[in-house]
Amino acid sequence: MSNWLLPEYIQDVLPDEAWCIEQMRARILERLRVSGYQLVSPPMLEYVESLLINGSRDMDLRTFKLVDQLSGRTLALRADITPQVARIDAHLLNRQGVTRLCYAGSVLHTQPVGLSPSRELLQIGAELYGVSGLDADLEIQHLMLELLDLLGIGGVHLDLAHVGVFRALVRDAGIAADLEATLFGVLQRKDMTELRELLAGLPADKQAPLLALPGLYGKADDVLARARKLLPSLPEITAALDALQAAADAVGVLAQEVGIDLAELRGYHYHSGMVFAAYHAGSHDAIALGGRYDELGKGFGRARAATGFSMDLRQLYRLSLPVTTPKGILVPQRSDTDLQEKIAALRAQGEIVVVDLLGDLAHRAELNCDRELVLCDGSWMIVELKNQE
Repeated sequence: MSNWLLPEYIQDVLPDEAWCIEQMRARILERLRVSGYQLVSPPMLEYVESLLINGSRDMDLRTFKLVDQLSGRTLALRADITPQVARIDAHLLNRQGVTRLCYAGSVLHTQPVGLSPSRELLQIGAELYGVSGLDADLEIQHLMLELLDLLGIGGVHLDLAHVGVFRALVRDAGIAADLEATLFGVLQRKDMTELRELLAGLPADKQAPLLALPGLYGKADDVLARARKLLPSLPEITAALDALQAAADAVGVLAQEVGIDLAELRGYHYHSGMVFAAYHAGSHDAIALGGRYDELGKGFGRARAATGFSMDLRQLYRLSLPVTTPKGILVPQRSDTDLQEKIAALRAQGEIVVVDLLGDLAHRAELNCDRELVLCDGSWMIVELKNQE
C-alpha cells in the first residue's frame, strides 16, 4: 500500500479550500465575539469518561479510544466539543450567571455520520449557559441563522422539535426504560408496523398519541394545530407546543421555511428541551444542529441550563458563496534594501508578496501572482505580471 494514502473518509484540505475555511472561521468567530461569546479551545484528547455523554451508545460507538501510556487509563479523541465546553463552564469558569462560550476545532468520528464524506469535521459553535427560558433558545437559533446568512447561505429550512413531548408521553404511559430506548429507535425510523407491535400492550388511549407522533411533521402552524388535537393536554406537552409556536413565529423572518417534526429525537440521550436543525437544498444532511441540554452538566457535578448549536466548516464551505483566492505580487530574489523595504510595506498593507526563488518562467503560474515588482528609473513599481506560462 502506498504510504501517502489516507484512511477512508479522511482528507487533506488543500490551499484554496483551507484559506476559504479559515476566512469563514474568522468571520464567524468575530460575529460571535461581538455578540458576547467568549472563545475557548479544549484539548483534542481527554479521559473517555469526560467525552461520553450520559452513557450514550451512539457517542460511544462514534468515539476513537486509546490507552494513556502515562496513567494506564482510557483516553478518547473528541467526537463532539459540546461536552468539553460544558465541563469548562461547570468547573473551570464556575460562573453563577449567564455564560456565553464559542469554539472552533476538529472532531473525529469512527464512522461517517449520515451522508457526510468525512470522519473529521471542523466543528464551530456556540453555547449559552445559565438561562432556562425561551429567550435563550431564541438567541441561539437567531445567531445560528445569522451566521449562515453571513456566509451567503440562503434558502435555509429550519426544523424544530421538542424532546419533552415524547418524554411526557412515555411517562404518562408508564413505559419502562428498556422499552423507551427501543421506542426511540423506532420513532427515528418512523416504522409504524414495529411501533404498533411495541405499543400493543398499552391501553388504547396511551397508544394513540405515541402512534400519532411519526405523522406530526410538516409546516409549523399545521403540525402544532394537529398536535393540540391529537396529544393529551399534559402540562409538559402544552408548554412544549407553546414554546415551539413562539420559536416558529420568531425565527420565521430568518429562515425560508420553518417546520416541526415531533418524532425527531436527535440527541435524545442528552437534550432536554427544544432541538433544531437547519437544512439546505445543497446538502443531504443538516448543515447546523442544536438544542437545549440542561442535564449534561450533571456528569461534571454541576447541572446548568444550557443551549447551543454547532456546524461543520467543511460542509459550509461547499454551500457558501465562492471566495476567490487573492493573487499576489511576484518579486525577484535580490539583496536590495529598497526592495526589502517595499516588500515589508506591501505586506503591512495586506498584500501577498511572493519571492521568486527560482526565476523560472515555466512555473510562474503556480505562484498564484498576477503582478510583479520591477525596477523602473531607480524605483520599484508594481506592474501586470506577464509570461506566466
